[in-house]
Amino acid sequence: MRGDRDARGLVTRGEFEHRLGETRTHLSLRLVGLGRYEKRALLVACDLVVLYASLWVAFALRYGVGYRPESWKFAALTAMVPLLGVAALGQFGVYRMVTRFIGGHAIRRIATSLLLSVLLWALLIIMSGLLGTPRTAMIIYWVFGSCGTLLVRQAAAWLLIVEGGTPLAGERERVPVLVWGAGPVGLQLTDALAHSDRYRTCGFVDMNASLWNQFVGGYKVYRPDRLASLIERQGIKEVLLAIPHATRQERAEVLHHLEQLSVAVKTLPRLEDIASGRVTVSNLRPVEAEDLLGRDPVPADPELLARCVRGKSVMVTGAGGSIGSELVRQIVRQGPLALVLFEASENALYEIESEVRLLASALPLTVDRFSIVPVLGSVLDADLVARVIRTHAVKTIYHAAAFKHVPIVEANPVVGFRNNTFGTLTVADVAEREGVERFVLISTDKAVRPSSLMGASKRLAEMVLQARSDEPGQKTIFTMVRFGNVLDSSGSVVRLFRKQIERGGPLTVTHPDMIRYFMSIPEAATLVIQAGTMASGGEVFVLDMGEPVKIDDLARSMVRLMGREIRDAANPHGDIEIRYVGLRPGEKLREELLIGGNTSGTEHPRIQRSLEPYLSLEQLEPEIEQLQQALQSGEPAALQALLCKTVEGYHVGGPISEEAAVAHVEWHVGTTTLH
Repeated sequence: MRGDRDARGLVTRGEFEHRLGETRTHLSLRLVGLGRYEKRALLVACDLVVLYASLWVAFALRYGVGYRPESWKFAALTAMVPLLGVAALGQFGVYRMVTRFIGGHAIRRIATSLLLSVLLWALLIIMSGLLGTPRTAMIIYWVFGSCGTLLVRQAAAWLLIVEGGTPLAGERERVPVLVWGAGPVGLQLTDALAHSDRYRTCGFVDMNASLWNQFVGGYKVYRPDRLASLIERQGIKEVLLAIPHATRQERAEVLHHLEQLSVAVKTLPRLEDIASGRVTVSNLRPVEAEDLLGRDPVPADPELLARCVRGKSVMVTGAGGSIGSELVRQIVRQGPLALVLFEASENALYEIESEVRLLASALPLTVDRFSIVPVLGSVLDADLVARVIRTHAVKTIYHAAAFKHVPIVEANPVVGFRNNTFGTLTVADVAEREGVERFVLISTDKAVRPSSLMGASKRLAEMVLQARSDEPGQKTIFTMVRFGNVLDSSGSVVRLFRKQIERGGPLTVTHPDMIRYFMSIPEAATLVIQAGTMASGGEVFVLDMGEPVKIDDLARSMVRLMGREIRDAANPHGDIEIRYVGLRPGEKLREELLIGGNTSGTEHPRIQRSLEPYLSLEQLEPEIEQLQQALQSGEPAALQALLCKTVEGYHVGGPISEEAAVAHVEWHVGTTTLH
């Protein structure tokens, strides 16, 4: 028995749909191959057939019997009516419209054209003296003729756009796609796709069982469990997500379902992110790692966001970095009195200043209400920092300036340590001296029992602020906010993986068991501002990063959701190879967020307050002096040895010197006092 027939010898549904699709494609190609005037002639012929049929139906419905003209003169006059209709359609430019892109404006033109032809018909009847033509027949003819003429164009557009091959000679072949989400946004997207020469919509997919096998906007709605066979049968290349109202967990479930299929996935952003207010093809973007997290951010508390920003002069160091720039975006929305952008990179400073001025101009507040001050310089320049704080009466500082890439700092320990630790110390000294109200340090999970010099430098920066907070009569509130990796920051693994996939691989994963915490940049910046507001001095605020993510799983998900296959022993013909390159100097398999267990909740469910051990300023100052001498000598080994003695849990990756090992033991036997 043939494979395309069932047990009764009948053609199966799948084979029928396949043959129907081939027929439509063949017709489409034939239509596309016609010249401009041939296409217009074909439309005129179809319109004449439709209008003559509408005329006969109008009289038949009016008289209730099969209509036959009473006289040849009446028949001749009546026969002119469709010709008048075609002439009116031509006069109103209906035949100059591109049929593939026919829209709502065509309905008005067609209806107006045929109404004019009906009025001319009535005028001819009066002038000829052949009175007695029923007015209802004229109305019926107008309604049926308008609908029929429009349906002719809709059918042509359906052939050319929905099921057609190449729309016009020379255009590229359109990608067959499915739209996940048969709601209003999905309908807007299919309308945008219909006017695009890039995509060809083949239907909807939706979780709503009541929509299955129904037609929405002319497209069939399929059930998700039939997706695999549908992709194979219709050659679907991409699935477009039109579910902007879905929670991140719902999106993650959909992506997990699609991840198992050999298809690329693109998505529309959340509805509030579509600034234009309408869905366009340009709104589509590749699925990002953020979409895979499955955790929705908690709405920010407006009072917490504004308390230390609104009406105050605020400075952000490292303002051009991933976190610094997002802090700037969040702060400008709160209406500060002045916003100082402190940045060491000229290009980064230019970009964030341009962006924030544009953002400010679009907000209810205007640029004139507050000043945006770009400052190019280093946080190690105490004179510059003091002059800026004094000139602009800065009251709140968010210190995001730091060298953060572990391998880079590991290879350049002196420069990295000087910037991260002594840069923080410099700004903190000036802030205290100039009467700054609040100083918030952006820290990292790598500061917890650090295995890298970058982590140790950030932990020592934390300890400097903790010690200052403990000083009697301290008026400046020093605090720090600690969190893990942020998605899509400069140099992040997500950006690296995306570039490697676009190049065709391989993807470089350090270790199959490496685990990291991730958070989106906007969520992290919002939580930093709220945490800093709750500080009373000396606390370490820790952000709830959700469930840790296995880097190997993240890499594999990104490959599959970009429409590629993993190449390994089980699939030697796949597209992208994953290569394990081993841990880099200073890296750990798993990061931590807390040093001790002395934590408590706060006003925000995603922010914890932690009281952690630290050295007093009296104990810390000699260590700082020795570290400064080690920096001046440029000896990384001496620097590492001192850090092993000063920073709890720090150990140098690989073999360490005897001096460093002894210093590390001394910490734990209590030769230094913990508070």
